[in-house]
This record gives sequence, structure tokens and C-alpha cells, in this order.
Amino acid sequence: MAARADAAGAGTDAPVALPLPLSGGAHPPGPPWEGTTPPGAEVVIDSVGKVFRRGGRRTVALAGASLRVRAGELVSLLGPSGCGKSTLLRIIAGALPADEGSVTVGGRPVTGPSPDRGMLFQTPMLFGWLTTRDNILFGPRAQRARGSARRHERDDPELAEEAAALLDRVGLAGFGEAFPHELSGGMQHRAAFARALAARPSLLLMDEPFGALDAITRERMHEFLLDIWDQHRITIIFVTHDIEEAILLGDRVAVMGGRPPGIGEIIDIPLARPRHALDADTEAFLAAKRRIRASLRN
Repeated sequence: MAARADAAGAGTDAPVALPLPLSGGAHPPGPPWEGTTPPGAEVVIDSVGKVFRRGGRRTVALAGASLRVRAGELVSLLGPSGCGKSTLLRIIAGALPADEGSVTVGGRPVTGPSPDRGMLFQTPMLFGWLTTRDNILFGPRAQRARGSARRHERDDPELAEEAAALLDRVGLAGFGEAFPHELSGGMQHRAAFARALAARPSLLLMDEPFGALDAITRERMHEFLLDIWDQHRITIIFVTHDIEEAILLGDRVAVMGGRPPGIGEIIDIPLARPRHALDADTEAFLAAKRRIRASLRN
């Protein structure tokens, strides 16, 4: 049963978002849904820097990082360990203050965490004492308990209906009353994804979420992610150290590294949507891979 559920989520048609300059100049043509209100938020990262200080030591974790992500775009942050990928993601999430520069999401400065910005980690981070359904509803219920007046607040019947719809959407319709230890690795990741979607974020930040999965489950999760992104059009920033994963998922790949660490090159991925694992054998994919490898060496 777990294997059948893990296979859910094949990709569907999705347009390719084009590169967007950080500032100045004419914007390139937008994606086909431009002219309507996309559910994702534009993200502007402008000259962001971060220094960690401990015991008299000063470590530059990030310097001069700049990137603009179009609303509804999926961008990969790629680089080796220690290049500032996770630090930048935490700054965008509002979990870590920047020492220099600024970040705006949907035109609003990031000054702290917000339910409009969801985050997924390498481990699903599900609450072991809650069922899958209650894990999904944890965020909306917590917002209500705090007296949140957000525009997305829903009453109990609506929350229950939405939880059922999300469970069905991520292929877990028969597992709402299951506890995390009763789910496979891929199913736990999909439950975590549903929990993030329940808060209706405009931006989803993903920090190597599939890094601990086996190759087969990871491939299925790639298809699942692309399918969900196509349906919801949330802006996604995806951190990875895997070149092929970055190419397969991203409209663009921001290559990070150097000393001090930062964003070195932003590479457009000229692959049509939908994308599948077999695309890794195409000449366009291999050309993108060679270019990214060269960028990482430089």
C-alpha cells in the first residue's frame, strides 16, 4: 500500500518562467499566467550578508547575495556544503536576521517568521503524537489559538474539508488517522508538504527535503513536487547540492560558493515542462549540467 501511495503525483504541463534581472532594465516576457494574480509571491534578495561571531572568531557565512525570484517561479539554490545555502534560506524565512542587505517577499520586508512563508527540511518534522490529519491542521489551529486575524482563517468545517482535500491531493486519502511511524519515508514527506500547504503560503522554502531518501523514492518525490507546484503555483526556493536535482526542478539555478560565500551565477534552464527523470538523458539537460559544473569550479 505504501509503495502504491508513493507513486502518486506524476508531473503535468507547466510553463517555463524566464530569468528576471535584479534591478533596472526591461523585464523579460512573463509566464502564461501573468496578467492574473499568481498565488506565489515575488522574492527580492538584495546584497544580503551574514557574519557569525563566536569566541572571538568571525565567520562570513554569506556576502552580497542578490537574487530576484518571480512570483510562481521554482528556483534551485545549488552549491557545496558551507556555501551559505541554508543560511540564506533561513534569512528569507525570517528565522535568522541578515547583517547586511534586505529581503522582501510579496513587496513586504522580511522582519521575522510568517505563515505566508512555509519551510520544509531534510526530515519531515511531523509530530509523532498526532495523526496525519492533525499534523496537517496543526498550523491553522495554532493560528486560531493565537487569535490570528489573517485573511485565510477558516471555520472548523472548512478546515476539515480542506484537510480531506489535501490528503487526497497528496495521495494519503486513506491515511488521515495514521501516525507518522506508520507511514513510509515518502509518505511522511508528502504529509509534511500537505501541512505546509494548509497554511496557504505564498512562498515555500525547501532545504534539501529529499536528501535522505533512497533513489527510487526521491524520483517519485520529484514528480510529486513538480505536480503540486504546477497545480498551486506557489513560489518555491529549493536548496540542494545535487546538480541533476537542481536542473530537473528549477526554472533557474542560482550557483553558490566562493570565499566569501555568495551567489556566483544564475543559470536559466532551457527545458520544457513537464519534466521527468528521462530528461536527464537529453542533450539540453547535459549541456546545462556541464555549464553548472564549470560555474561551480570557477
